[in-house]
Amino acid sequence: MAQVDFHDVSISTRPGAVMSPRAATEQLVDRAAQLISDRDVRVADVGTGSGAIAVALARLAPRAEIWATDISAAAVELARSNVRLHELDDRIHVLRGDLLDPVPDSLDVVVANLPYLPWQLRDHPSYSDLRGEPGSAVFAAGQGLEPYCRLLPQAEARLRDDGRLLIQYRARLLEGGRDELDELRRQLGVGIPRAA
Repeated sequence: MAQVDFHDVSISTRPGAVMSPRAATEQLVDRAAQLISDRDVRVADVGTGSGAIAVALARLAPRAEIWATDISAAAVELARSNVRLHELDDRIHVLRGDLLDPVPDSLDVVVANLPYLPWQLRDHPSYSDLRGEPGSAVFAAGQGLEPYCRLLPQAEARLRDDGRLLIQYRARLLEGGRDELDELRRQLGVGIPRAA
């Protein structure tokens, strides 16, 4: 177990089990907090890992109710521990499951920092700085964007009319509303079928 400072919040992390929070991801929290302001909103933090994004965002947006999801049992356990540590159990619900599947009802904001690198590049020297991170948190099948290929149609179906999707992608922040998801698809460089 190790401690990491993320957005002025102390987060417990488990090297090799979840991805260590990176400073570049703080922009995701900042933008989500700006969108939320002091409103009562429903937020999903998809692929929560240690829960760093959910915890930091809950501290900045005290009226937000947040669902943090992850497919990893170790990540869910760690995220729940961080949520308890910061006494945010009443507003952050950590659930095990794929993307938005475990989250009930519609959402105002979805934030995601998901794997995006092709699995076949996991041993490439260019990514040696990621060797201590769990492969499934960084690399994905095919061109690497499979998690986002599945998330965008889910977000399109679940976001409220004025809802926003925020994506951390290659240290950049991508953002779109329900009617702008085709532009996000273009920026990601993937052709994704729209939600039915």
